[in-house]
Amino acid sequence: MREILGQMIALLPYGPVALARVVDTTGPGPRAPGAAMIVTASGAVHGSLSGGCVEAAVLAAAQEVLAGGPAVTDRFGYADADGLAVGLPCGGEIEVFVERISCERLPLLTTLRRRIADGSPVAVGTTLDAAPEWRLLEPEGAEPWHGVDRDARALLAAGRCGVVGADECPTHGTPRPRTFVQVFAAPARMILAGANDFVRALSRTGRQLGYRVTVVDARETFATTARFPAAHEVVVDWPHRYLRAEQQARRIDGRTVVCVLTHDAKFDVPMLATALSCPLIGFVGALGSRRTHAERVGRLRAAGVTDDQLARLRSPVGLDLDARTPDETAISIAAQILAERGGASALALDRLEGPLHR
Repeated sequence: MREILGQMIALLPYGPVALARVVDTTGPGPRAPGAAMIVTASGAVHGSLSGGCVEAAVLAAAQEVLAGGPAVTDRFGYADADGLAVGLPCGGEIEVFVERISCERLPLLTTLRRRIADGSPVAVGTTLDAAPEWRLLEPEGAEPWHGVDRDARALLAAGRCGVVGADECPTHGTPRPRTFVQVFAAPARMILAGANDFVRALSRTGRQLGYRVTVVDARETFATTARFPAAHEVVVDWPHRYLRAEQQARRIDGRTVVCVLTHDAKFDVPMLATALSCPLIGFVGALGSRRTHAERVGRLRAAGVTDDQLARLRSPVGLDLDARTPDETAISIAAQILAERGGASALALDRLEGPLHR
């Protein structure tokens, strides 16, 4: 919807439009959740959903919505090569939600455009029912909304669109409407220093959690995309030099995770000193034994790292899961990241009382 936001704001003073958005996908598909198309009363179309595969059916639904009909949800799956069915030739499925948008949405839309221009993380929640409700969602400070705001903010923190709700609120037992959360923020970053099996395992887990994963190592022989297929990018550079450049380019924020998994003082000490000196970074962890950690702390102090900065270091990184393999260790580290991100205790649920979700 980002691409057509300005057009929608410009058109609404002249009358309602129909907004069609991809809210869910399964398998391969031409567009990701959040892709949008608007249709005016005159039949003008802006944007696209599928490169032409399903637009005709969506256009018909949009005309019905503009004529006063309720918002509708349609799911399009695989279409045979005979061309008689409406669907996707790529074999995937998309779910499309079509609703009528009037000028009453203008205040929210103009605020959304301003937040995007400012570079502020923001999302729009839309209930997927016949009479949709909208809510502008920001990382903090808003009142509860239909019991889905916490899940919506988790998507916002990950920089990922998705559907939440369609169940009962775990705290109050009230129904939660199925809600599409469209996030207007880059995915949170996970920067992994090193080029070993632990990095490979954590890159897979990080990607599954919605992070944009970068693997960085100065050794060209080891830092290859073939060895780290789950990473979004593999960078050959000294990790601390890369991180410093990313800070200067303002590509680091409070959602950024940095994990140092190198087992080599000449790499990990400069990288940790650089990461700990950047207060924006949300999580800094380092792999190693308690003996390695103690020796590393001595080197970090000698490098000028203060006690306050050292207090931010999670080392040895991970929770006590008796993890031994790289994959088990990755789960242990990811669990600690999730717990700290959400301010959770990381204790077993059967040892806690009260609601499971705060």
